[in-house]
Amino acid sequence: MSNLADILQQWKEDPSFMNNVTRWEIVPESKGRFRDFPDYLDPQLGMALQKRGIDKLYSHQAAAIDSVEQGNHTVVVTPTASGKTLCYNLPVVSAMINDPSSRALYLFPTKALSQDQVAELRELTTGLDTTLNCHTYDGDTEPGLRQGIRRSGHIVVTNPDMLHSAILPHHTKWVQLFQNLKFIVVDEMHQYRGVFGSHVANVIRRLKRICSFYGSSPRFILCSATIANPGELAEMLIEEPLKVISENSAPQAEKHFILYNPPMVSPELGLRRSSLLEARQLASELIRKGIQTIVFTRSRLGVEVLLTYLRQGLKIRPGEDSGIRGYRGGYLPRERRSIEDGLRRGTIKGVVSTNALELGIDIGALDACIMTGYPGSIASTWQQAGRSGRRSGTSLAMLIANSEPLNQYIVSNPEYFFGRTPERALADPDNLIILTNHVRCAAFELPFDRQERFGKAEVGEVLQFLEEEDVLYLSGGRYHWMEDTYPAEEISLRSATRENVVIVDITGSSPQVIGEVDRFSAPMLVHEEAIYMHGGRQFQVEKLDFEEKKAYVRQVDVNYFTDANLSVDLKVLDAFEQESGAVNRSWGDVRINALVSMFKKIRFNTHENLGSGPVDLPETEMHTNAFWLSFPPDSLGGMSPASVQSGLIGLANLVPQVASLFLMGDPRDLRAVSQVRAPFTELPTLFIYDNFPGGVGYSQEIYRIYRDIMQAAGKVINECYCAEGCPSCVGPLYQNGDPGKQPALQLLEVILR
Repeated sequence: MSNLADILQQWKEDPSFMNNVTRWEIVPESKGRFRDFPDYLDPQLGMALQKRGIDKLYSHQAAAIDSVEQGNHTVVVTPTASGKTLCYNLPVVSAMINDPSSRALYLFPTKALSQDQVAELRELTTGLDTTLNCHTYDGDTEPGLRQGIRRSGHIVVTNPDMLHSAILPHHTKWVQLFQNLKFIVVDEMHQYRGVFGSHVANVIRRLKRICSFYGSSPRFILCSATIANPGELAEMLIEEPLKVISENSAPQAEKHFILYNPPMVSPELGLRRSSLLEARQLASELIRKGIQTIVFTRSRLGVEVLLTYLRQGLKIRPGEDSGIRGYRGGYLPRERRSIEDGLRRGTIKGVVSTNALELGIDIGALDACIMTGYPGSIASTWQQAGRSGRRSGTSLAMLIANSEPLNQYIVSNPEYFFGRTPERALADPDNLIILTNHVRCAAFELPFDRQERFGKAEVGEVLQFLEEEDVLYLSGGRYHWMEDTYPAEEISLRSATRENVVIVDITGSSPQVIGEVDRFSAPMLVHEEAIYMHGGRQFQVEKLDFEEKKAYVRQVDVNYFTDANLSVDLKVLDAFEQESGAVNRSWGDVRINALVSMFKKIRFNTHENLGSGPVDLPETEMHTNAFWLSFPPDSLGGMSPASVQSGLIGLANLVPQVASLFLMGDPRDLRAVSQVRAPFTELPTLFIYDNFPGGVGYSQEIYRIYRDIMQAAGKVINECYCAEGCPSCVGPLYQNGDPGKQPALQLLEVILR
């Protein structure tokens, strides 16, 4: 019996463990379905696969290759470790053997995935009669190699950020690629949702525009984890009809999937033991037994706190390596590559990561995956769970819930998680801010004809606006770029705004950049006196220079971390759709004014509050979209103003989290504000807004499915153990002088009447 099997058996026989398990699902082993290697592919590829022990293809791989061969744009939607890579590598490489002038462009959402795929491609193409050059082109590519890649790279592997900022603006250096481009591969397509997806759809519009200029019309091959609307998302990204391959025929090893709800600390207050502390205990137990383990957390801060805990818990001799690493955005590339290599070779026993390692990077045969908090979507949860057992027999995936309402809904309703089709991915490529930024980039790349569309978007008014702003000038019926600046450099694909704040470590004699945060997050994370954590080390923020977009930090050793409070004021600018009834519902344009006014110091391990301090920073302003419900007096049935206020605050705490479940968004993508007498409606009103400038389509979708969201919110409240309100449902008890649980249920009853 393996070490993992031993631990699973111990847990099953331990009542104190099983009392916290709400579902122990065993995903059974399943056999694969296979097809012969297609005749039309070059025989050399069949021989190359046989050397790797592959005699046949999975049925879905063969179906995808057939679709590409027939000239279709194709999207493949199957789970983690189902062999999606061969669905595009085989037709692409076969086409290049037959016509060595052909070119392909591979897009992956992260640099780590790009590095991984080049290694896979080189393994496949080694020994072929035709020499194929496969190269990564990203920020880590040495300057000396770049010219050679531009001139002779058959397969260029990059990420959307690099395509946006370094390839498309310099397309004249890439003539060989764009003239001969036959295939564009877009992997991990489900990642292209929300703001990132809205940006990437516009980058693809720019890419297709440049391909058209050079006379090429490439075929798209897209791959995704399981989502409910793969065809819709793929068509939104490439704006072309396509064929969907969604039936998985890959074999599957046995996986134990455990939903775990930490024990109650205070039942009447609905407080549970911290999910981080539970993860520390369970991960330590696995790592001590030699079970290579990955622990996912929801935030950068969570990575650093849990990394500190695990290293403290595994008692090692001074100078000895604990074998545990952190992995997240903000780490330097060399550091990340070293961790990935250590996981593959088995020298790293455990890794604590944000969702940066969720994607299909080859990190070897991990045995166990622990998720600290619900990852935010069913698709992401299965992606993270798929990091264990990729090449081994029995594996473990465990979701440890925290006290947030969304987490409690998932662990209390396991049939929702195990039985429901994953969520719909949403994005809005025509978000005005994002669209305008990419029209600027596209105009820099090639002039715009006066009547030209940008993909499917009408952009005549945007072009006129840019002309009025002296960004473009009109001559001979075409708009030409006239600014001195280089627009793509200023635009980040990961946020709707252009600016990031860099974090500068001034501990030593020579300051060095150790990370970055986006401008809207900076007041929360790197205000003065904040504790910023990186690589398990603590840094205190000495100064935040908003104008220069720099935060200066110094290394410290303290027993606490910090958490800031945000206060928000909302004003309605315009309502796009509205409907009256027992409640009035609307969605439209709003302006958000946000101010970080104070922060708390929270002790490690006990998580007790050690005090607070003020934050002196300017207010930030954002225009976005919101959905809102307002309550006419007749509908409230005599509820007192205090009860209405308490109920609204409770729903503002709960509804954005539940809504994110239906929208495949991160709970942080949505925010809520409650107003007892809103200036716009003059009624008690609950607002839920997209937490991005310009919005990304969430509010409009909530307007459509609000009843489903409110029913799920009612279920969370009714199933919560607390008496009158707690962080797992409507928020802390007595946050406004009145318990919020009953008033929130009354308001939900009015909404659903």
